[in-house]
Amino acid sequence: MKKNLWLSLQLIWIICFSYFFILMIKITAQYIPLKSDVAFLQIKQTEISKISFYYPIFYGHVFSAIFVLLAGFFQFNSVLLKKFPAAHRNIGKFYVFVVLFLSAPSGLFIGLFANGELYSKISFVSLSILWFCFTYKGFTAIKNKNITKHKAYMFRSFALTFSAITLRFWKVILVYLFHPAPMDVYQIIAWLGWVPNLLIVEYYLYNQLKK
Repeated sequence: MKKNLWLSLQLIWIICFSYFFILMIKITAQYIPLKSDVAFLQIKQTEISKISFYYPIFYGHVFSAIFVLLAGFFQFNSVLLKKFPAAHRNIGKFYVFVVLFLSAPSGLFIGLFANGELYSKISFVSLSILWFCFTYKGFTAIKNKNITKHKAYMFRSFALTFSAITLRFWKVILVYLFHPAPMDVYQIIAWLGWVPNLLIVEYYLYNQLKK
């Protein structure tokens, strides 16, 4: 019974992730070819005109997010872990490298100029710092052969990686149901995009410790 439930949950997870990942690809595709006045960048013209490196850092963050999402998704595949441990390690190294040296630092920089004023900026900066720290701790844990700690921190890391999807999901829900002002939307989804993800993971890890 439990096995069937687990398989059903895995199937639902794969379907949901695939659907939202395709949406993320469509969102990212809007920025190809590279332009400074398309999609989200249309409301960031002040930053683009005043900060010369905002534009390349933004694109570094946007395009790296797709690869990090996909890499992280495969890291929690039990079949890949058991049958192809080398692939698991290599994908994991890629995930860690991109998060630590590209995605998290660029996210921190962009967060300093987030819409929604200080309330949103604190959220996105906190998200980026935690993302970096959890990923780094997960990496050091496996280097020290602490598998339990490694899994826990990588679950936390991917919960924050997945905020790229949940942030947009909550934005659609809020706008559809409540029609809030644009700045109010940014302030709400800034926190709603990642805090529930992390709470769900913490609840899961807490229950795992009780077993």
